[in-house]
Amino acid sequence: MGNFKPVPGNIICDALKDEKTIIMACNVRVTKGILRGIFKAAKKSDSVVMFELAKSESNPDGGYTGLKPKDFSEQCRETASEVGFDIWALHADHLTIKKGTPEEIEEMKKLIDVLVKADYTSFAIDCSFLFDFEKNTVEEELSKNIEVTAEIAKYIEEKMQGKEFGLEVEVGEIGKKNESGMVLTTPEEAVVFIKELNKRKVFPNLIAIANGSTHGNIYDERGKATEQISINIEQTIAVGKALKKEVSNTRIAQHGITGTPRELIKRKFPVEFILKGNVGTFWQNIFYEVLKTMNHELYEEITKWTLENFREKAEKAGCKSDEEIIGKYIKYASGAKDENGKLLFFDKIYSLEKNIEKALEARAYSEALIFFESFHAVGSAEKVRQHLKRIKG
Repeated sequence: MGNFKPVPGNIICDALKDEKTIIMACNVRVTKGILRGIFKAAKKSDSVVMFELAKSESNPDGGYTGLKPKDFSEQCRETASEVGFDIWALHADHLTIKKGTPEEIEEMKKLIDVLVKADYTSFAIDCSFLFDFEKNTVEEELSKNIEVTAEIAKYIEEKMQGKEFGLEVEVGEIGKKNESGMVLTTPEEAVVFIKELNKRKVFPNLIAIANGSTHGNIYDERGKATEQISINIEQTIAVGKALKKEVSNTRIAQHGITGTPRELIKRKFPVEFILKGNVGTFWQNIFYEVLKTMNHELYEEITKWTLENFREKAEKAGCKSDEEIIGKYIKYASGAKDENGKLLFFDKIYSLEKNIEKALEARAYSEALIFFESFHAVGSAEKVRQHLKRIKG
C-alpha cells in the first residue's frame, strides 16, 4: 500500500521553484464527485495538485461550505487513497487578518490549532488588509502586515513541532480598486515584504500579489458573465524578476483564475515566476451546472434561497441581474443554516444520486486535465518524487 498522505507544501515548492510549471490549487467548495475527478486527473497526468479552503470557506463552525477542516482533510485523504495518488498538499487558504487586533490574532491562532490537528501541510497567511496607505515609505506601509504575518508564521512553526510545512503570504489585497483602477503590487513592495520577513526568520515559499485579478465570477456592466482578462502580465513579470533576483526562494501565487481563458494561461502566464495558481469558483460553477440539469428541483430551491436572502445586499453592491446575484452569492448555500442552526442544503448536496456524482466526477476530470495542461504541470509529480528521494538520502 502506498503513502497517500499530503506532502508538505514547502517540499513541493522547493522541488518545482526553478521549473516552468504552475501547481494547481483547488478550492473545492463542494467535494461531491468533483474531488475524485480532480484526483483522477492528477494521477492520469502525474500532475502535482493542492486542495485548499479559505478561513471563510472552512472553519470550526463549517464556514460557508459547511465543511470543517477535519471533514475536508479526511475527504481529501480518503479520496487520495482510493484513487492512489501520492503528490498533493493540503493547504489552508486565506488565513485572513483584517484589523490586526489582539482578539483577531488570538482567534486566528485557535483556527491554526484546528488546522494543524487536521494535518494540513501548507498555510497561507493573508494580512494584506493591514497595508497603511497613509505612510510615506514602503517599509512603513507594510509594517503592520509584516509584524502580524511574522507572528502568525512563528505560531504555525511552533504548533507544527518540527514538521515541514509550506508557507504563503500576501502583500497586495486581491481585487482592490481605487479611483485609478486596480491597485497593483509593485516589485519594491514584494521584495521589501519578503526581505523583512526573512530578517524575522520567516521564509515564505509563495507570495500572493495584487496584479489585476479578482476572486470569483466576473460580470460586465449589464450583469452578464464575462472573462477574467484583467491580470496584468507585465506587472507580474516585473514582480517575479525582482523576487527571483533579490529573494531567490519565493515565487508568486496567482489568485483569481476562474474565468481566465486557459489558452491565455498556457501561452501568456509567466510560468518561470508563477508557481501556484488558485482555481476555486470554477469547480463550484461545475457543480451547479450539472445540478441544474440533473436535479433541477434542488437547483431551483437553492437559487430561490440565494435570491431571497441576498438580493438587497447584492443590489447595494452593484449587481445588475439575477444571474450575477446567483453567481456571486450561491456559494453560501452549501453551508447555509436555518434559525435553529440546522443546515438547509448540505445533506441534500452530499446525498445526491450516484449518476449525478459520476457526472460531476467526469466533468471535473476532463476540466482538470485541461487545467494541468495549461499550467504546464503534466509530469510535475515525478519531479517532486525525485526531490523527495534526494532529501531523504
